[in-house]
Amino acid sequence: MAIHIEQTFTVAAPAARVWTFLTDPYQVVACLPGAAITSKVDDRTYEGTVTVKVGPVTAAYKGQVRFERLDPEHWEVEVVGRGQDIRGKGGAEVRMVSRLAASDGEHTQVTVTSDVTISGILAQMGRGMIESVSGQIFQQFAAAMRKQLEADGAATADAPQASDAKPVDALSLGAKAVGATVRRWFGDKGAG
Repeated sequence: MAIHIEQTFTVAAPAARVWTFLTDPYQVVACLPGAAITSKVDDRTYEGTVTVKVGPVTAAYKGQVRFERLDPEHWEVEVVGRGQDIRGKGGAEVRMVSRLAASDGEHTQVTVTSDVTISGILAQMGRGMIESVSGQIFQQFAAAMRKQLEADGAATADAPQASDAKPVDALSLGAKAVGATVRRWFGDKGAG
């Protein structure tokens, strides 16, 4: 299943500070529940894990993420990640481009465009559910990123994250996604 996701949010921090954050995988991972960096392959490539729990179903992926393109002049970063379910029940690939736009020197608009391909157990949840859960996870990431960047001084992470990071429990996210899907469906039916 292939999904295209685009999200935009604003951070009350200068673009240079946001750029430093987005190009530091340890700071990014600290804002992603269930994600961990397990090793550094080279200056642009990292190995890690991501665990997502949806109700009784847990999908744990092990893979690699690579900074394909870093363009500080245009404040664009492109990251490619690939992972396999540790039980061999599917995989995931993502190509994500983040673009920054300084708004007034004190605020930065962040636009993240992702093309995600999922196979296996999570793909069985359906496109609408995956898109809704992805949106909720992205909102959690944006909130954690804002919290770190808007605090006094930039947060730093000198050591890799522990490999036993707590998985994101998407059950409540899934409930919100189902509710949104049902509202959209009935809203569309009611408009006809």
